[in-house]
Amino acid sequence: MTSQDFSGKSVLVTGAGKGIGRAVAIMLASRGAKVVALSRSEADLKSLEAEIGSRSIAVDLSDAAATREAAIAAMPVDYLVNCAGTTTLDSFVDVSAEDFDHLMAVNTRAPMIVSQEYARSRIGMNAAGSIVNVSSASATTGFADHAAYCASKGALDAMSRVMANELGRKGIRVNCVNPTITLTDMARKAWSDPEKAAPMMARMPLGRFIETDEVAEVVLFLLSERAAMVNGISMPVDSGFAIN
Repeated sequence: MTSQDFSGKSVLVTGAGKGIGRAVAIMLASRGAKVVALSRSEADLKSLEAEIGSRSIAVDLSDAAATREAAIAAMPVDYLVNCAGTTTLDSFVDVSAEDFDHLMAVNTRAPMIVSQEYARSRIGMNAAGSIVNVSSASATTGFADHAAYCASKGALDAMSRVMANELGRKGIRVNCVNPTITLTDMARKAWSDPEKAAPMMARMPLGRFIETDEVAEVVLFLLSERAAMVNGISMPVDSGFAIN
């Protein structure tokens, strides 16, 4: 199998309704995979299902019990992409405990729960596997007004390294992809003002923000057997943002 061919493989993608998750799901389907799509929005899932024939499971990933139930229902699958995420915009002194807990639940605890059920399924079948967690450049950068988001993504990176260490011994690789500003529909609107975008663009050596398909390509590579000896990394997809 190459990164171009996922024929006969099944992949669970969380956050598949929008943005990077949707791009990942569509690209996987275009390369032969059977996609199991998790999203909070039933409308988004129905739209994706109509486009690629995915199997849909609607779930609020901030609910731990519902997340575990959905993950169990999705099994067995060959691969897992944890892509769902959320954010808030608050200064450090203003972020509420409720918002902090919500971001940790969706961005860190949900990937843990889904990955636990995936790992149990693969280990139970004595089968190898691959997990890609979609993290963020925020995991290692102190973006102002993103305290809870940065904390949740930093925790996801740290947890992924532990997962890679423990699950790698069972034949399950775990890696992160860490994009910076990625042009989802929401991001295109948020960064459409050139004056607002200029300070961030100045930190992009390649001179532009990232397209969702460019993140998806890296996700598929890390899932695939072409990355058979890649385990425990956090790969920037960021135009060189991390070197500034």
